[in-house]
Amino acid sequence: MVTSQGTASVSFPFPSVWGIHSSIAGRTIIWGTLSINSIIDNRVVGTVNFRGRPIPINGFWNESTKQIAFDSPYATFSGNLTIIDDQQSRIRHFILQGRFLMKPPSLQAGESGSWIATTDIALNQFPVSGNAYTGQLPPVGAFLTSNLLHQHQNFGGRTI
Repeated sequence: MVTSQGTASVSFPFPSVWGIHSSIAGRTIIWGTLSINSIIDNRVVGTVNFRGRPIPINGFWNESTKQIAFDSPYATFSGNLTIIDDQQSRIRHFILQGRFLMKPPSLQAGESGSWIATTDIALNQFPVSGNAYTGQLPPVGAFLTSNLLHQHQNFGGRTI
C-alpha cells in the first residue's frame, strides 16, 4: 500500500512530521521538524521548522528513484528515502537523507552540508511490499532525529 493523492503514489505516509538534523563539515548546525503536508502530482508542499517558526518548502518527489528535492527561502535540499522495518519493535523507520546548499539571504549562503530526517510508524500501519529493508540497523542519525521528533510531539509542538 502506498499513499496516493492526485496521480502520485508515495512510499511514505503524508501528511507527516519528521525530525530533521543538518550539519556542515560534520558539525551540527541545526535540529528541527520537517512537515510534509501533501504530495500531489509529485509536487511536495510543507514546512521546515528550525527556530520555532514554520518556513514553507516546495519541491518534487520521484517515486521510482525514491528521491526528494525541495527549497526553503534559505536552502535547497535533496535526498533519498530508505525504509527499514524493525521486526522486533514492530516499527517502520522512514529515513530521508541527503545534501543541502545554503542560499541568500542566509548568513551561511554558499555553504553545503548533509541532512537526515526520520519518522516512524507501527509496522502494520503502512505496509509497503518490496520497498522495505529488513534486518538493517538505521543510521545513528535516525535515532537522534526520531528522539527529537517524539520529544517535540510530547511537548505540544514546542521547540525544546
